[in-house]
This record gives sequence, C-alpha cells and structure tokens, in this order.
Amino acid sequence: MNPSVLPGEILLGSGAIEINAGAERLELEIVNTGDRPVQVGSHVHLPQANSALSFDRAAARGYRFDIAAGTAVRFEPGVSRRVRLVPLRGTREVHGLSLDPPGRLSNP
Repeated sequence: MNPSVLPGEILLGSGAIEINAGAERLELEIVNTGDRPVQVGSHVHLPQANSALSFDRAAARGYRFDIAAGTAVRFEPGVSRRVRLVPLRGTREVHGLSLDPPGRLSNP
C-alpha cells in the first residue's frame, strides 16, 4: 500500500471549472404571475415549468437554466427575473414532466 495515498482522499486540481463551456446561451425574462414562490431545477425543460411562470415558452423549447447541476432558480410572486439558458444536451429527449411531453426535440 502506498503510504502517500489516503483512502477516500479527494485531490483537487487547480483553476476554475466553467459550467456549460462552449454552449449557446439564450436570455429570457420570466415573471411569476402566481401567488406562491416557484422553484425550477437545473435540468428542467423550461417550457414545461410551472404554468404560473410567464415567458416565451416557444423560444425556450429545448433549453434549461445555465446553472450548476443540482441547483435551482426561485421566482417570488410578482417578481420579474432575467435568466440565462443553455440547450439540453445528450439525446435531447424529454419525457414525463407534464401530460404532454415533447419527446425528441432534435437529433443530438
């Protein structure tokens, strides 16, 4: 056993990690027209988000928030917020987030 290696040790590299590097960006204005806060997770297909959120859903087709995985954006009632989006990647298939999921968005 190598004495310089500790079980479970995490070795960090230097420098910052850029999320969604090289991804196309889209900015939209979103307002919560409801009477309760709405929170939307990092990988939600934005057009399928809570119906109390008012924004150009057609423009947001195939996009999600440009935020770190596992985080979310919170929209307070009546508050407008400008957000940045990135395209969904991978197979670009969306299933089960609403009663009318879009399925395949485009070829990956």
